This record gives sequence, C-alpha cells and structure tokens, in this order.
Amino acid sequence: MAKTLENKQREICSKFGATFYGCDCNLKVGISLNVRNGIMPINGLRIKPKGDANGWYIWTGEWSDADDFFAPLHGHHLVEWAPLVLPYLGLEPGWRFLIDENYEDVWEDTELLKNP
Repeated sequence: MAKTLENKQREICSKFGATFYGCDCNLKVGISLNVRNGIMPINGLRIKPKGDANGWYIWTGEWSDADDFFAPLHGHHLVEWAPLVLPYLGLEPGWRFLIDENYEDVWEDTELLKNP
C-alpha cells in the first residue's frame, strides 16, 4: 500500500511540475483541529522540514495567526483525519494546495522558502 501512495504522490508532483520530496509520516504536521470535522476545502502548505516536523501545515477555513490554531499531529494520523491530502504530501517545500472532492489547485509559492 505504501508504494501505491508514493506512486500517487509522484503523479501529483509530475502533474504540477514539482519535484517529488518524500514525506516521513512519523514526523509531525501542523493541523487545525477543524480538519477532523470534514470541513472543505482543505488547504496545505509545506515549508522546509525541521526537527520533528515534516514541514506540512494543513487547515480549513480562514487562516489564523493564533498560537493554538495549529496542533502537532503525527503524519500517519492523516489517514483518519484527512485522507484526501495524502496524495499531495510528496510535494516539495515551497508548494501549496487547495482541494476538496471536486476541486484541485496546486501551486508553487517560493515565499514559503524564505526564513522568518
């Protein structure tokens, strides 16, 4: 099954001209808690991985700068929380997505690569 998911991730990267950049799902993502409620669409962005985080931030609704907007979640829990995002996790740092069951927008955002 893991190989099938990697193939799907590679297909998404190829479709949008991104380089495949594996995602270690044993590391953490930042996720808004409302993702688990099935609210659509789902947003995702990837910065450079650091420490115990794989660089992904995933949310629904309006972005917030509140300290508690994102909670840490091991990537392997996304199977239950938001399986729709799994094929997009191979996108390299500096990429974003906005998806639901009937919509897909994926784009490069080099601003994500700048140091804060």
